Amino acid sequence: MEVQPYVFFNGRCEEALAYYCEKLGAEVTFKMRFKEAPPDSGHQPRPDLEEKIMHANVRMGSTSWMASDGNGDPAASPMSGFSLSLTADDAASAERYFNALADGGQTVMPFQATFWSKGFGMVVDRFGLMWMVTVPDKP
Repeated sequence: MEVQPYVFFNGRCEEALAYYCEKLGAEVTFKMRFKEAPPDSGHQPRPDLEEKIMHANVRMGSTSWMASDGNGDPAASPMSGFSLSLTADDAASAERYFNALADGGQTVMPFQATFWSKGFGMVVDRFGLMWMVTVPDKP
């Protein structure tokens, strides 16, 4: 069994994926726009969604997750009830990732040493996605 996050960016998926690729080293391994759906699928996108991302596969480190523009409604409720946890190899990388995610976002808990980690912080990025950035507390 495998469980993967599927994140809906309500019209900002292209921008979000480009940002994650540049700042976090993500790799988009598959991307399909609404206009690329097979003609016999019975799916006719709204004209304003044709260029938006219907589905994308994203690889970050050893993890894969999925993304979409969803119904492309920028007025949709903000993402809530979950966060993505990014575990870095070292404190310097973790702090760099945290700062990249905080750029244009909102810090919930500053990146700092805790009783369970050499570095941990929580941030809602500029796309509304909550991240917990951590460093494993290795002996």
